[in-house]
Amino acid sequence: MGRHRKTYERGAWIDEERSSSTVLGSKIRSLRQRLSLTLDDAATSAGISTPFLSQVERGLARPSVATLISIARVLGVEVQYLLDAPREERYVARGEHLTFFGFADADKRFARLTQVTAGGRMEALLVRIAAGHKLDDIAARAGEQFWYVLSGTVTLTLEGNTYVFREGDSAHYDSTDAHHWENTGEREALLMWVGTPSLL
Repeated sequence: MGRHRKTYERGAWIDEERSSSTVLGSKIRSLRQRLSLTLDDAATSAGISTPFLSQVERGLARPSVATLISIARVLGVEVQYLLDAPREERYVARGEHLTFFGFADADKRFARLTQVTAGGRMEALLVRIAAGHKLDDIAARAGEQFWYVLSGTVTLTLEGNTYVFREGDSAHYDSTDAHHWENTGEREALLMWVGTPSLL
């Protein structure tokens, strides 16, 4: 008997190990591209070679567990997402697993509230803004943005107008409108961001 199991699909025998590697590679490539990371950047950050990462993305190589953990860390996701996760983990995000990651030169400010899926049209994040800090436009690629202030005081400058937001306030606008957020309070502010299409 052969070493790899095969299944019959659409008139052809499919190597299951190769099929799962292809799914894994597609997830990695999709996330990397959403983060605007080049192969070189992602590979260097993960401590692997660029050719190897390219093979992984094309389903031609399967990384070790340690390497997969490194890749997941670079992409800002749990390693379980890259693997064939249980059904619940595809649709449900549990609070005890919430972790913050860096994005757009902002360290540990963002945490996903939605699972990342290839072709997904919406993204939801928790965003932390330290007291006295500004949040640059992190969502230029999103068409619409919705923000809800969970705690703290923040100021939105939108199309030249200034609005002060406190807990319970929200905003909804088009991403093409000139805007930026600033924490004008004395403590860290926590906001929920929802955008479409997805930010990442």
